Amino acid sequence: MEYSKEHEAPFSSPSLPSKKWWSKDTVAIVTGANKGIGFAMVKRLAQLGLTVILTARDIEKGHKAIEELRNQGLDDVHFFRLDVSEPASINTFVSWFARIFGALNILVNNAAVSFNKINENSVEHAETVIKTNFYGAKLLTEALLPMFRLSHSKSRILNISSRLGSLNKLKNPNIKNILQSENLSETHIEAMVSLFLQNVKNGTWERQGWPELWTDYAVSKLALNAYTRVLAKRYMGRGISLNCFCPGFTQTSMTRGKGTHTADDAAETGARLALLPPEELPSGRFYLSGTSTVNSKL
Repeated sequence: MEYSKEHEAPFSSPSLPSKKWWSKDTVAIVTGANKGIGFAMVKRLAQLGLTVILTARDIEKGHKAIEELRNQGLDDVHFFRLDVSEPASINTFVSWFARIFGALNILVNNAAVSFNKINENSVEHAETVIKTNFYGAKLLTEALLPMFRLSHSKSRILNISSRLGSLNKLKNPNIKNILQSENLSETHIEAMVSLFLQNVKNGTWERQGWPELWTDYAVSKLALNAYTRVLAKRYMGRGISLNCFCPGFTQTSMTRGKGTHTADDAAETGARLALLPPEELPSGRFYLSGTSTVNSKL
């Protein structure tokens, strides 16, 4: 997946549709949402009139986030604990969701971790980063796919990603060729991730052409972008749209509060992308903050 621009453009976003296709009965799930972009996404979608499920690993922080939203007059928000790095937690959450709500319109895979400061590049926690950022989103998506509501409005999956996971950050030609192949499969993606973790274990990762900035995080997003492309192709014309969104350098705990814009700014764009009119909704695309148009195909 190559991006047409590598610079940080001024932050902007598509406008909201003039005619709402959604209602209170439209159900959205946002993962990793007790703070930062996830919390801001829940807030914005709820403000726009959707029913939103906020998930977080920490029960106390999740309830506190819901309380804050309800104090703002947002009553159609709900919380359930979810740790996407734990398959058992995913199963428990999906069972609860199926029992209480039954059908889903929008999934925002936002939950992610990074253990590096801005100028660091340790891979000490690479396995946890991959398990959360890639496998967590993958396993949750697979578990929820049967519950997506198929209608003229299309169901939507928006994966919060990063330009760090761009193919042009990858210097290994063999892996790049595999990821660019029209025959790319989940097996290829998982093999790439396994190779990276093996390189980490044997200490050779710095010499294998992996992305040089926040390497473990970048590889996790490289895998997520590739997986989105595979699913988008598989579900093309079947009522489900899958896209990636890079919110840019956003002021969150992951960036230690540094950034060019706030989480609310990023969520405003994310929400508008998630709510594009059905007739304008693409699939298999990568959106980069700062433009109102699609930057590239996945």
